Parts: sequence; structure tokens; C-alpha cells
Amino acid sequence: MWKQLALLWLFGACLRLTVLAVPPVIPLIHGSLSLTQAEVGALVSLPVLLFSFAAIPGSLLIARFGAPGVLAAGLLLTAVASALRGASFDTSTLFAATFFMGVGIAVMQPALPAIVRSTLPHRVALGSAAFSNGLLVSEALSSSLTIPFVLPAVGGSWRLSLVFWSVPVLLVALVAWRDALRHPAPVGAARQLAWPDWRSPLTWRLGVLSGGSSSLYFTANAFLPDWLHGIGRQDLVNDALAAINWAQLPASFILLAFSRSLMHQRLPLFLLGLAGSVAILALHGLPQSGIVFWSGVIGFCTAFLLIVTLALPPLLVPADEVHRTSAAMFAIGYLCALVTPIVGGLLWDLTGRPWAAFAPAAVFGVVIAVATLKPWPAAR
Repeated sequence: MWKQLALLWLFGACLRLTVLAVPPVIPLIHGSLSLTQAEVGALVSLPVLLFSFAAIPGSLLIARFGAPGVLAAGLLLTAVASALRGASFDTSTLFAATFFMGVGIAVMQPALPAIVRSTLPHRVALGSAAFSNGLLVSEALSSSLTIPFVLPAVGGSWRLSLVFWSVPVLLVALVAWRDALRHPAPVGAARQLAWPDWRSPLTWRLGVLSGGSSSLYFTANAFLPDWLHGIGRQDLVNDALAAINWAQLPASFILLAFSRSLMHQRLPLFLLGLAGSVAILALHGLPQSGIVFWSGVIGFCTAFLLIVTLALPPLLVPADEVHRTSAAMFAIGYLCALVTPIVGGLLWDLTGRPWAAFAPAAVFGVVIAVATLKPWPAAR
């Protein structure tokens, strides 16, 4: 079990390690390739878009080739495409490499819950917490270590820094590939369970939970810097963003320690959904001295919601349906994460009031709470 948990942690880390390596070197890429601000925004948003749109193809691939094979292929594609970003000679090649990296990650995501269910059927909550912890730790590592450590080690080259963060993913891909060779592709009925059941209320409930937590997270990261500059508190930008991202780790470790007792409970989701909305409102309605604290609350709530949501498909649906339920959840959730900040930005532009940009995400916190009122279906 411990070996499998360690592998799951590594697989989870590869979901975000290369994605979060980009923001720290955006200024260098911007100057090297003469990107416009719109192109910078598109570069950062493209992986999130693919996490949504390529999730269903990922389900189809898993039904045909099996979760271990798709995971290994996704890891390999992610590693190679991520490293090739460093060889980009213009905007088109950079976006092409980023596109294939996003596709690799997108097809991996529904594979992981299915692998948790098949390899740790009696420890699903713990396995889900393990790969989720890897995901969150990798976000913190690549986003915070690139500037102080990686860039100096590679002579300040943004190209080599992207290659650096791709190497661990390649090594994990080789391990996953060896494991996939021992698991043949499914045959018969397993191949038929590919397309998500869009008529299932559970599919949409899970999608709303995923979309709500991601919308709160991405909205806060997107608009906090401009808002803080607008109110003359640019001194809080780094601390607020750090609070959002580092406060995710305590939530992850709590769920690792108490996975069996917390993962299936609806009350924590209800309370943390409301807490996310309260934190968004508190940023604008309470004294500025609490901005960093409330930013941390947002990070904690969104991480807790994310991890539990990732664990629910393998906990609630039959083993041969986990991949398609997870894929639908990712498709809905990341589409919400992409659209909500756009709607918020439009509201800010139309009203001239910064709080309007945060309002759609705050509404999602209430939606999350409502989605948890009805009991979960019996685990199958």
C-alpha cells in the first residue's frame, strides 16, 4: 500500500508541476518572444481550457486502452511537450507545445481516480488524498522555487527552467509505463462505458462542486493583484497570493490524516462552500488588515473542496464508471473555472466596481453548499 501511495503522490505531482512553472518566467518569455498581454493571458489560460475540453476524450481513451496505459501516455506527452516549450522559436510553437502539454494532463486526470479505485479499493479516500497532496505540493514547488533556485542554476534561461521541471515528469512517466505494460487494455463491456452519463444528477452535482472550488481559486488569483493595486495596497499582493496557495497545504495534510472520516461527509463541504463566499465578501467589506488572512481562507476552502471532489467518483460509482464520471466532472468544473473569471472581469468593466469581479465566484460558494444538501447515493 505504501508503495502505491507513493506512486499516486508522484502521479498527482505531475498534474501541475509543469503548468505552474510558467507564471514565474512570464516576464522572460514576454520579452524573448515579444508576446502581447492578450497572448500572455491566453498562454496561462490554455491549459485550463484543455483540462475541460480534453477530459471527455480522455474517458474514451481509458475505456479503450485502460487507465494505466492512458496515464503513462499522458505523462510522457506532458513531459515531452513541456520540455519542447523551451525550444519554441516563436509564439506559434510555444502555443503548440503548451497545447499538447495540456492535452497530456487532461487525459491523465480522469485516469487517476480510476487507478485509485482499482489499486486501493478499500483505501479510496486515502489514495485520493495522496495524489491530491502531490498536486498541491507541486503547485507550491514549481511556482515558488523557480525564481530563487532554478533560474540561477540554469543561467537565467526560461527555456532551460521549463526543461528542468519536465525531467521529473519524464522519470515518473517511465515508471508508469512499466506498470502499464503489466495491465492489458480492457475488452468487452469495459470498452462501452466511455461516454459520460449526462442525465445523471450525480454527474452535475460533482461538476458543480469541482467548478465552484476552481472558480473561487482562479477568480481570487486573477483579480486580487489589480484590486490591491487599485486600493493602494500593492504591498499585500505577494502575501495575499502566497496565502492562497500555501494555505492549500494544511487542508491537504488534514485530509491525508483523516481521509476515512472526512472524505464522504457532506457537512464539511457545506460549511467550506459558505466559508469561501464569506471570505470573498470579507475581502471587500472588512478592514484591510485581514486581506491576507481571508486570502488564506479562500485557499484552504478551495483545496479542501478540490480534494474531496476528486475522491467522490471512486467512492460513489462502480469501478468501471469512475473514469467517465471523473471526466464529466473535470469537463464541467474547468469550464466553470475558465468562464467565471471572464464573467467577473466583464462585470468589473461594466460597473466600474472591483467587487463585481468577485461576485460570480462568491455565488458559487452558495451553490456548493446547496449541492451538498441532498445525501450522496449509496456507494457501489
